[in-house]
Amino acid sequence: MDNNCLPAPSNDRPFFPQNALGLTLKILIIKRDKLGDLLLTTPMLRILREAWPDAEIHLLASDYSAWVVEENACIDKRWVYRRVRTGRRIDFGAAIRQIALFWKLKREKFDVAIAAGGSESPRAIGRALHVGAIKTIACATSAKWQAKLTDAQTINEADHESVRIAKHLLPLNIALPASLPFPEYQPPDFALQFADEWLKSKSIAPQKYWVLGIGARDTEVQPTTRQILKWAAWMHEQHGLTTVFIWTPGKPNNPLYRGDDDIAQPVLDAKLPYIVSFRGPIKEAIGLIWRARTSLIPDSGLMHFAAASPGGVLGLFAYSNYLPSPAQWAPIGAKTSFLDAPKNVYELSDTIVFEHLGHLLK
Repeated sequence: MDNNCLPAPSNDRPFFPQNALGLTLKILIIKRDKLGDLLLTTPMLRILREAWPDAEIHLLASDYSAWVVEENACIDKRWVYRRVRTGRRIDFGAAIRQIALFWKLKREKFDVAIAAGGSESPRAIGRALHVGAIKTIACATSAKWQAKLTDAQTINEADHESVRIAKHLLPLNIALPASLPFPEYQPPDFALQFADEWLKSKSIAPQKYWVLGIGARDTEVQPTTRQILKWAAWMHEQHGLTTVFIWTPGKPNNPLYRGDDDIAQPVLDAKLPYIVSFRGPIKEAIGLIWRARTSLIPDSGLMHFAAASPGGVLGLFAYSNYLPSPAQWAPIGAKTSFLDAPKNVYELSDTIVFEHLGHLLK
C-alpha cells in the first residue's frame, strides 16, 4: 500500500491507547450523510478496534445514514443527529437539537476527533474542531483548515476512498495492513425475513434470481431500457435466473433524488415473466440483494452494499474523468467487479457485461 497521504509534520508526542492521565482513549469518528461513504469507513473502524481493543470508539452520523453501522461491534456509542436540510426544506427543530448535541459532545472530552472522509469537508472539520479533542485529524487541502488541525492529511488521488479514510489512523501510529479488511454490513433480521417472504410470494427461490438495479445520481452510469431487457434475457436463457429489477420511483428532476421511471416503464410494459420489479425501502432492497445469486448496480450507495453481500456485484461507471471514478469508488468485497465506460454505459458491449457477470456467477 502506498502511504502518500501521510500526516503533516508535527512535534506532538506519539499517541497510544491511553491518554496523559492513564485513562482509556476516547475517539470520535465524524461521518457525512452518504450511505456508501459510511460503509467504506468500516475497514478503518475494524483496524482501529483491532489495534486498540480497549479504546472507546464513538461515531457521529446523521439519522439518514447511522443505521449502516447500527450493529457494528467496533463502535461503543453512536451519536445520531437529524439533518437540518432535506432538499429545500429546513428543519429548525433539528437545528436546535444539533446545537444541544454538539455541546454534549464537547463535554465528552475526546482525545481524538477524526473527520473521516477522503476529501476536505469544511462542515465535518468544523464539527471535529468543535469538540476540542487533543488531536484532530482530517483531509485538508486549504491553508485555513491545515492551520487549525493538529494532523492535516494530504490527498493521494490514486487512493480508493476506503484507503483515504483508513490513512487517518497513521497519525495515531497505527500501521495499515497491506490489504484493508472488506467493508462490513449485516442486514437486520427483518430485512432478510422480508426478502424470504417477498420471494415466496413471487414463487422465486433464493439463489434463483439476480438483482439488476438502476438507481444512480448520474444518467451516464445507468443502463438503457434495451440493455436491461437484453441482460435479463441472457440471465434467464443462459443461467435460468429471474431478474429482480430495482429502481428509484419518480422523475429525473426530483430535487431529493432523481427517479428512474422513464427508464423503468418500458421494462415494465414488456411484461416479461422472468423480470419481477421491486420498488421499496432500501433496507428491504438490501435483504433481496443478500439472497441473490449476484447483482449489477451503477455507482451508488446500493452498489457498495451489494459488494458486501454473498453474491457480490458488478458496478457500472462512466465518464470517470469528470464523474466519480472507480479508482476512488469501485466496489470492494470478496466478489466484485466493475466496468468503466468512456462516456456512457450504453457504450458497453453486451459481450463484456456477460463476461463479467459470468465470472461473478462461478
